[in-house]
Amino acid sequence: MSSLSLFFYHLKTITLVLFTLMLLEIIVLIRSVMGLSPKSDKSLITTNQYLKLIEEKNPTTRYSRRLRTDQPQPAECAVCLSEFKEEEEIRRLQCVHTFHKDCLDRWLQQCSATCPLCRTKVLPDEVVASYHRMQDQVEYDGSDEEVILLLSALHGTSFSRFF
Repeated sequence: MSSLSLFFYHLKTITLVLFTLMLLEIIVLIRSVMGLSPKSDKSLITTNQYLKLIEEKNPTTRYSRRLRTDQPQPAECAVCLSEFKEEEEIRRLQCVHTFHKDCLDRWLQQCSATCPLCRTKVLPDEVVASYHRMQDQVEYDGSDEEVILLLSALHGTSFSRFF
């Protein structure tokens, strides 16, 4: 009798996991269909498109000590805290703050597309939201093994022996 109840317990657990996986797959399917819907005017922006928009709004220039005397700008990048070197690529924002091009591009991709110092918007909110939606879709690779591992960790049992 004990082995029969243990069998039904495992059957119930496996059924619950499979039902949860099926539900997750349906949610992912619905989200992907809604994202590709012709009614959706929210197009997704790739990383290259995002960087091109940053470049259009704030073109890259080369640092020169001569520029520093002409215009009041800091001698160091506020993101990496290292000094600007002659002929390095820099990006000057409309708020007049200056950073290394690569430092600022990484910052704008990871954060909310604002100046690291004064939080002035560098790109419109719609563009940033579209880029982050694309990043969110890329992060999930659809791996069922990860979901099974997560569910088994939550349940406290290893389901690998049943599959």
